[in-house]
Amino acid sequence: MNTTEKQRTIAKEVSLTGVGLHTGENVTIKFVPAPEDHGYKFKRVDLEGEPVIEADANYVVNTQRGTNLEKNGVKIHTSEHVLAALVGLEIDNVLIELDSPEPPIMDGSAKFFVEALEGAGIVEQKSFREEYVVKDVLNYKDEATGSEITIIPADEYQVTTMVDFGTKVLGTQNATLEKLSDFKDEISAARTFSFLHELEMLLENGLIKGGDLNNAIVYVDKEISEATMKKLEKAFNKEKLSVKPNGILDNLTLHQPNEAARHKLLDVVGDLALAGTRIRGKVIANKPGHFVNTQFAKKLSKIIKLEKRNNVPKYDLSQTPLMDVTQIMKMLPHRPPFLLVDKILELSDTHVVGVKNVTMNEPFFVGHFPGAPVMPGVLQVEAMAQTGGILVLSTVPDPENYLTFFMKMDNVKFKRQVLPGDTLIFKCDLISPIRRGICHMQAYAYANDKLVSEAELMAQIVKSK
Repeated sequence: MNTTEKQRTIAKEVSLTGVGLHTGENVTIKFVPAPEDHGYKFKRVDLEGEPVIEADANYVVNTQRGTNLEKNGVKIHTSEHVLAALVGLEIDNVLIELDSPEPPIMDGSAKFFVEALEGAGIVEQKSFREEYVVKDVLNYKDEATGSEITIIPADEYQVTTMVDFGTKVLGTQNATLEKLSDFKDEISAARTFSFLHELEMLLENGLIKGGDLNNAIVYVDKEISEATMKKLEKAFNKEKLSVKPNGILDNLTLHQPNEAARHKLLDVVGDLALAGTRIRGKVIANKPGHFVNTQFAKKLSKIIKLEKRNNVPKYDLSQTPLMDVTQIMKMLPHRPPFLLVDKILELSDTHVVGVKNVTMNEPFFVGHFPGAPVMPGVLQVEAMAQTGGILVLSTVPDPENYLTFFMKMDNVKFKRQVLPGDTLIFKCDLISPIRRGICHMQAYAYANDKLVSEAELMAQIVKSK
């Protein structure tokens, strides 16, 4: 799941003020730098206790006219344009403060958010970025509408959207994002749109208060009566409105002929941010909408969590190891019966893979449930730490002169029993670069193609002589 790319946040805070589409009131959004592994979170600064809602597909409660989140009764409306801007600029960690349930609609695109974030400056952080690499074709279809999203393996994150609303005024359109670096120039300025028939209903029910015609393309998909035109002119505070030859109201000019498809692509990028992890794969969205987008994000989120849990690496245990037990003992100060690693299979600047063959002859089985021997969980953690010790000791020229000491362990979980006859595989990945002999890593132990234990470990090497 980890890449060689570093996580990114913004260099300083930046604010924008505009009108909320549904409230019609002035609202302010503030982007605040956030620490590593923070992700995207919204904070309602107008509410008591300033509650925080994570940008998580599992908090989606409603997808009418936008992607709306709710956690413990606290709501965020229309999150997708802000999230699309963050993904499009490859920013990983930001706190989004709002003094209202919704961000300002601005011009109905993500352009102003992109400009503000770029103006704040984007900085690299120490930790590596997580990325979900798509290995199999995944699909979600909404049978009621025919909307469908498919994701297939690809070398980078790509998105293609195809829209067809079955109207003459807006025929079939496609848009494609080949790489995220194109988002700013090709997608971010595409504005939201609606059809006249939707607008009439929303106006009658008082549901669009901030929607002046500078932030929505209105496609006229039916004859407009004089009475309706008067209502529109009043609602949008315009003396005179008319329909252009291309079938849109004359409030604005299209940026591109396929602006609608580009905006749908923008929505897909924003909604899929709710999966919570960067994606490497090609998304093909046919007639996308917030419902199908967020359902697909939920599906992705579950798959990603499952893969993280069961990310069982495949190794050929019959191959000559990188280090055998004799070589390990030249580096590690541990000795039997407390040396808990038999072989090292892989070693790089950022990860290490070790092996232990668990036999009935282990000294700890003498006293640990002799009638039903089970390897103690604490010794699994110790074995993972010893494997990680190889990684940190490989950074010094004289490892035999160092001892390794635990500093911290977090999120330790034991999933399955380890029994005599099991072959344990340990995989340790650096969470942040080694500094001053301190190693912070995520460690996993596998047996029989299953995850048996995991832990976040921190250790330090100290000179012994």
